[in-house]
Amino acid sequence: MQGAEMGWIAAIIVGGLAGWFAEMFMKSGTGILMNIVLGIVGAALANFLLGLFGIALGGWVGYLIAGFIGACILIFVWRAIRGRA
Repeated sequence: MQGAEMGWIAAIIVGGLAGWFAEMFMKSGTGILMNIVLGIVGAALANFLLGLFGIALGGWVGYLIAGFIGACILIFVWRAIRGRA
């Protein structure tokens, strides 16, 4: 994310939205706090993974997209681990 800094409050809001969208898409049934965590951690994960391919998402929309993608990945991985335990 070149030049697009996001404050903590904005990160919580956008991360919460991204986590909520991922929750609805994946039908995971997580709570609001977990949605925020999934969105923020998911955005970091997705930005890292996309960066490996030379793709950079910036701004609010990019953070929302990255958060959604990353949160979906995290939910998928959690289900895979939990399903085998």
